[in-house]
Amino acid sequence: MLQIAFIRENQEKVIKALAKRNMDATAIVEEVVQLDEKRRATQAELDNTLSESNKLSKDIGDLMKAGEKSKAAILKEKTVLLKEKSKTLGETAVVLANELTEKLYTLPNLPADIVPEGKTPEDNLNVFEEGEIPVLHEGAQPHWELVKKYDIIDFELGVKITGAGFPVYKGKGARLQRALINYFLDKNVESGYNEVQVPHLVNEASAYGTGQLPDKEGQMYHDAADDLYLIPTAEVPVTNIFRDVILAENDFPVKYTGYTPCFRREAGSYGAHVRGLNRLHQFDKVEIVRVEHPEKSYAALDEMVEHVKGILQELKLPYRILRLCGGDMGFASALTYDFEVYSTAQERWLEISSVSNFETFQANRLKLRFKDKDGKNQLAHTLNGSSLALPRVLAGILENYQTPEGIVIPEVLRPYCGFDIID
Repeated sequence: MLQIAFIRENQEKVIKALAKRNMDATAIVEEVVQLDEKRRATQAELDNTLSESNKLSKDIGDLMKAGEKSKAAILKEKTVLLKEKSKTLGETAVVLANELTEKLYTLPNLPADIVPEGKTPEDNLNVFEEGEIPVLHEGAQPHWELVKKYDIIDFELGVKITGAGFPVYKGKGARLQRALINYFLDKNVESGYNEVQVPHLVNEASAYGTGQLPDKEGQMYHDAADDLYLIPTAEVPVTNIFRDVILAENDFPVKYTGYTPCFRREAGSYGAHVRGLNRLHQFDKVEIVRVEHPEKSYAALDEMVEHVKGILQELKLPYRILRLCGGDMGFASALTYDFEVYSTAQERWLEISSVSNFETFQANRLKLRFKDKDGKNQLAHTLNGSSLALPRVLAGILENYQTPEGIVIPEVLRPYCGFDIID
């Protein structure tokens, strides 16, 4: 959530920045500022009324001590009116504050200066590319055919049990899935991330805290009976560990990693590009989350990008890194880098990770602060990244490592799998 003080003092800057997201924010920014002015004026009047009431109470006490009861009685009548007025003002102030918060919730984060202009994924900027695209043998197949051939993932069985988008991993497929999770976690822990296991359901406050609500309400599975949400990413529960927390400067950097299943309704997704593992309603992901001092968050973002690069280099998968344009960025992000793996059998790039800096956007919602050198509370910066999302990484491995004899396991994963080939 954007800070109201910043919006108030930088209206044109906010409108211009949000234009990079292809959003005309003129009307809502003006509405937010006007609501804030009403709220502040009401609060000032309330403060003055309470101050006047307190002064009269002191005067009444002095008059009673002096034996001037008639004068005290006149002042008491005034205090009754002031209490009624303060009650009305207090209720109005609460209503205005709630209206202001609801309006602020609808404003996305401001893109960083280096975010490129653009409306669609085609406008994203390719900033890095590495790895050789393998030349596959004649008759090479996409992963949804390979998993049938080797009986390692059963999409139809998942439909029977639950519905489309909930695959069943079998035999070596299940073991490879578990190997990837353990490998990713080990790499993250080796890089200083503290591993946590977190709930897979979160309350409304947690979903608001990281920006999933109200922006992505339609994409989340909701348990109405208990008002809980299935998590779309471990980012939500892990980041909310620090909701309403005040850190010390020497607590930085805060680095956490966690594995969770993720649940997304993916409403409206259809077509050839979502076949097989390309888009699921339930999938596994290992996440990295950081809380940083504002002066060091972009250096931390660079470190996270390098960390994910290192994993893909060890897996020996061809990949590229995109700096997302304003029109393709997530609601809460100030700057996002997407990693994509090349699927040789599908002849297309598959997104496998997003690494983002949210600056103070999430921290403002979470009330996540730190004490600076002067002892004042300041908002921290939050960051997160997939390290990594499994389905498309697995699709890339199955397709790029296929041979006529079977699917060769990347060397770095063999100690985790306990086998060298799926045949």
